[in-house]
Amino acid sequence: MSEENPQETVIAEKKAHGGALPFLIDFGPLLIFFLVFKFSSNDGAFGPTAAAIKGTIAFMVAISVAVAVSLWKLKKVSPMLWLSAVLVLFFGALTVYFHSEKFIQIKPTIIYLFFAVTLFVGWLRGKPLLKYLMQAAYDGLDAEGWMKLSRNWAIFFAAMALVNEGLRYTLSFDSWLTVKVWGITAASMLFALANIPMLMRHGLAVETDTKPG
Repeated sequence: MSEENPQETVIAEKKAHGGALPFLIDFGPLLIFFLVFKFSSNDGAFGPTAAAIKGTIAFMVAISVAVAVSLWKLKKVSPMLWLSAVLVLFFGALTVYFHSEKFIQIKPTIIYLFFAVTLFVGWLRGKPLLKYLMQAAYDGLDAEGWMKLSRNWAIFFAAMALVNEGLRYTLSFDSWLTVKVWGITAASMLFALANIPMLMRHGLAVETDTKPG
């Protein structure tokens, strides 16, 4: 659930690298996790829990590779990717250690609450902590915009913690994992897009392609 970069804008980065490599670095490990889980689930030798743990191990390896590729190709690792890698490796190790379906399902709630509380505390203290994770992604955003964005994401993470608790009590493990991987990812993207109009009112720089006539 990406977080200081060199003073380059996301626009410049996309022009330099075509946008494809950063996208693969961000979402490739997640796709590998899901594919390993699904193929393992179809193998009679693996139950849902064992398949999820096998996918978790693949996820840990994939995100480590993503960090290495980012260092090699982009010459930097974003704070968000560093944070993601730390969380994946830490909680992944706990997942393998406990080998528990219940822990796998409650783990997102713990992470969502961690982010919600951290962002809320920063917001109450007048410190938009999200700025330190995602500054390059929101070039030009003013202080008030960062405060609102941090508050909005804190609310979102708190809501996701409640949603995850509801899903894990009402869905099968396989269905829960599918919704968790793709549904929550889609919800996060939609939420990020929903914030764009507010961010533009607070100075967000938006790429515009202008060609000479």
